[in-house]
Amino acid sequence: MLTDDIVMDIHAKVLFQHDIENRITRINEPPFDLAPKVFIGATRLRNIVRFSSLLDENIVERLEKVFEENAGTDLAEVIKILNEVGQVNDFWMGPAFVFPDIKESNSSNIIQVKHENKALLKPYFPYTFEDFEYKKPCFVVMKDNKPISICCSARQTEEAAEASVFTNENYRGKGYGIEVTNAWAAEVQRQGRVALYSTSWDNFASQALARKLDLIQFGTDIHMG
Repeated sequence: MLTDDIVMDIHAKVLFQHDIENRITRINEPPFDLAPKVFIGATRLRNIVRFSSLLDENIVERLEKVFEENAGTDLAEVIKILNEVGQVNDFWMGPAFVFPDIKESNSSNIIQVKHENKALLKPYFPYTFEDFEYKKPCFVVMKDNKPISICCSARQTEEAAEASVFTNENYRGKGYGIEVTNAWAAEVQRQGRVALYSTSWDNFASQALARKLDLIQFGTDIHMG
């Protein structure tokens, strides 16, 4: 069984590309924007911390000292140090979850999107269509002869994938998001990978979906850009 710390390390590698020194370089999805200055993955036991490859070594050393001297996380001191090299104007925080074991979905409304049928995404989910190679596996719920709910991989590695789910507003509240997300997770797990999900503390709808999916929270993400 994977511990929270191991899952958080896997999660960090899914979120960001790393260099040989384990510094984060870019966000691991198109258009591959620069990674934040600091990522903190807080579990019940410790913090998994990743620093941007663009940070000066003396800044990194000072930040490492802050983390070493504090059992928790002194975010104010971290931000104070980061502000010396450019104001922190992007702060993001939210829970991170892992899926329990998922059984295959038997819903006749759900289909897996592959190369041969990916054209059905273009009118309704054009961005997923354009970046389809990065988004597999991908599943949709079909209603009224069109895809109305989708779950695909937001970011992924050989070890794990992170879910991205969206349901057309006219079809919400009917459980389609749960069905399509479970189908995606079942496929990721069938591939021998870890199925992950994360969101922000102010995204209440996304947190509600996590509860309905019975996801297991393994930690909290903090991004400082």
